[in-house]
Amino acid sequence: MQEIGFVIFRDFQVMGFTAITAFEVANLIAGAPFYEVTLLSENGGPVRSSAGFDVETEAFGERSFDTLFIGAGHELHPASAKLIDYMRRAMTTSQRIAAPCIGAFSLAEAGLLDGRRVSTHWQFAPELQARFPGLKVEQDRIYIVDGPIWTSAGMTATIDLALAMIEHDLGVEVARSVARKLVVYHRRTGGQSQFSALLELDPKSDRVQNALHYAKAHLRNELSVEELAEVARLSPRQFSRAFRAETGQSPAKAIEQLRVEAARELIGDGRHSMDEIAVETGFADRERMRRAFLRVLGQPPQTIRRHARAAAKTAA
Repeated sequence: MQEIGFVIFRDFQVMGFTAITAFEVANLIAGAPFYEVTLLSENGGPVRSSAGFDVETEAFGERSFDTLFIGAGHELHPASAKLIDYMRRAMTTSQRIAAPCIGAFSLAEAGLLDGRRVSTHWQFAPELQARFPGLKVEQDRIYIVDGPIWTSAGMTATIDLALAMIEHDLGVEVARSVARKLVVYHRRTGGQSQFSALLELDPKSDRVQNALHYAKAHLRNELSVEELAEVARLSPRQFSRAFRAETGQSPAKAIEQLRVEAARELIGDGRHSMDEIAVETGFADRERMRRAFLRVLGQPPQTIRRHARAAAKTAA
């Protein structure tokens, strides 16, 4: 039995409860109550969420948990002395402490992240690094496991964090089954970017959007301007002009970003060789892929693979 303590406070963000749902589904698939979740707060009793409803909680006490989750809200507030003391005690009794989103600020205030690699919501990453220079904030990571500390980006990244824990505890097949039950992809790797190239490009017209979605689904194709223009039902000249006006980039640069994003995900998965990934994502060979990674990410694929392997080894 894995006992999980989930710490919440007034105006907590309910998206964090997706982790609880993942653990609930894992129990169903495992056929036994492997996870038991207890909601905690400083004083116990009802706690109001940011959505306006109350949930019942148990007060901090001497009880220890295998995993302690620190919830998050929409805004930053200093951790109370009581919470800081509770987290410090948990560091000596719990197997792991997790802090999705801005929950990392609470752990940092307690001094539990000094010298560690951490992730948080991209919007708050610069502030976390500035306030706590002793940390190594990797603001583009979905989640990071550094020893007993698990931190992640915000919102839906909480699901990825929970799925990673389930895979660690119950195996990859159970985690995959939970992901299917939740109607999400099997967990994104910790090294995957918080950002989506499609969202960053943000095209306005259906024609350009359709061309980009086609490109993402057909990365092995050459994806010339002519091919994309045909999908958009525009002439190549019209398409190039409309694409740049809507995205601020050339079609070639945008396609390169899509290829790098897809290749980075496959690298983090760890089940494919670099040559296979280069072919699958349309780079044709690993040298072209390496040059594209340096242009887009500033580091070669081999570095990302090393980080992904180190993260997987730490989580094991």
